[in-house]
Amino acid sequence: MNKRTVLVTGASRGIGKACVEALASAGYRLVLAARSLDKLEEVANEIRTEGGEAFAVAIDLSSSESIASGFSRAAKEFGRIDILVNNAGVTKDGLAVRMKQADWESVLQTNLSGAFYAIQQVLPGMMRERWGRIVNISSVVGEMGNPGQANYVASKAGLIGLTKSLAQEIGSRNITVNAVAPGFIETDMTHGLTPELKQKMVDNTPLKRMGSPEDVAHAVKFLVSDEAGFITGHVLDVNGGIYM
Repeated sequence: MNKRTVLVTGASRGIGKACVEALASAGYRLVLAARSLDKLEEVANEIRTEGGEAFAVAIDLSSSESIASGFSRAAKEFGRIDILVNNAGVTKDGLAVRMKQADWESVLQTNLSGAFYAIQQVLPGMMRERWGRIVNISSVVGEMGNPGQANYVASKAGLIGLTKSLAQEIGSRNITVNAVAPGFIETDMTHGLTPELKQKMVDNTPLKRMGSPEDVAHAVKFLVSDEAGFITGHVLDVNGGIYM
């Protein structure tokens, strides 16, 4: 059987990079997508050094044209995309009363619309093959809310709704669609938080630690596997118990 090909967005660092490494070690062929090609090539070279197959492609998730051309290049290189991991995300935090329209729109465009347009690129091939896996990386705040992040929370809650709708729409074609909702994870995105805020989040987490990108990657690796073939429309919380 041919190796399955996975495309991961936001693959150059953090959770995306951890997903790429976990999937490469499990034998998948990888297409790495993000805005910065330099960082992607570094990760792709690491995978090739370990004996894996990886192709890097620059995609700006805020642009439907960039998404279409990037997926087209990936398909020329590796053929059909069997598995899509929608991980790319941005934040532009601020209180709702003062949030600029541009900050609202850019976060929704990248985190939610970008994920949807990426899905549209892979669906025809998955439907023809009657096999596919889509995993959307949401967030615990998409389930419980968070002050000062109305745009980000709306985008991540939207991904959960999108996941459930698509799971119903394309389940008969043997395509599963699931979401992973990470909690407080040690990444560049949380790196800038104050020590006090970090401590408060750890105190509120029953497992009393921050998660690692690898914790999330293990969940993604399971959901794209054959073993998870009867799971769809599910939101898998990887949050240390901070929200139940």
